[in-house]
Amino acid sequence: MRLTKQTNYAVRMLMYCAANDGKLSRVPEIAKAYGVSELFLFKIIQPLHKAGIMETVRGRNGGVRLGRPASEITLFDVVCVTEENFSMAECFDDSNETDCPLVDSCGFNGALRKALNAFFAVLADYTIADLVRRRGDIFKLLSIEENEKVESSAA
Repeated sequence: MRLTKQTNYAVRMLMYCAANDGKLSRVPEIAKAYGVSELFLFKIIQPLHKAGIMETVRGRNGGVRLGRPASEITLFDVVCVTEENFSMAECFDDSNETDCPLVDSCGFNGALRKALNAFFAVLADYTIADLVRRRGDIFKLLSIEENEKVESSAA
């Protein structure tokens, strides 16, 4: 299974916000840190905000931050919000549009479903907090500096 760029950058953006320790993070700074367009990040923010994973603050001193503690946001939460389809084979689809004559008597679908559930279980075991445990390295790698942080009370 291959996750989309949307999921990849959603996790990265959440890691940036978690490393920024509850302060507001500006989208242009996040985009620069990861070398991706601001427009792309804004598209990702919408579903994360709707799901309560990320908060947005509008205005001149606005930005984004985690919608709940990093220790309460699992990778499973993010993947469920950002991925549209988990079909691993055509017989895995609920649409029942397959040319396979074995679709109703084959164990392949059951094996794929079991594998997908195991994948989800592992994702549920990891939080955004787990991914940023080495915060000092993250600050350095993402060029997050104390003077770039915007206090959440400034908005």
